[in-house]
Amino acid sequence: MGSRTLPRGVELTPIWYPSANYGERRGGLTPTLIVLHYTVMVPAERAIERLCDPEYEVSAHYVIGECGTLWQLVEEDKRAWHAGAGSWHGQDDINSRSIGIEMVNDGTSPYAEPVMETLEALLPGIMQRWGIPPEGVIGHSDMAPGRKIDPGPHFDWARLEGRGLACVSRPA
Repeated sequence: MGSRTLPRGVELTPIWYPSANYGERRGGLTPTLIVLHYTVMVPAERAIERLCDPEYEVSAHYVIGECGTLWQLVEEDKRAWHAGAGSWHGQDDINSRSIGIEMVNDGTSPYAEPVMETLEALLPGIMQRWGIPPEGVIGHSDMAPGRKIDPGPHFDWARLEGRGLACVSRPA
């Protein structure tokens, strides 16, 4: 699994690896946010094991491995258990309002180029399918300040903003 550059606008075909940790979105909610996370766990397979283990009751819709490999653990129309307690613009139950993307990173290192390339290829399709604007691409730390710090100080928000995939000056 080596690095590869993906043409802009190309949609990826993720490896389907279903998690048992999901449910129905509550109250008829649909995704209006994309929440970005880092796994802390390396390699990707270790993080995926945790995200699929019913004992831990956590999951995400997607996981991007350190070499850019993309896995999908939960269907987008379902409620993955990635966000936990928190709110965004006065709205809670972020899990019912969002798509969760875990990126393999230890939290102390820069993000690998293949991770960023895959994220940049994945985001446009999700944003288009659900009508999510760049302002709706947030970090776990944005909706749970003080409790979470991911995707962390090494995440390149300006790079995403330059590609129209996030808004660096997102309101808190």
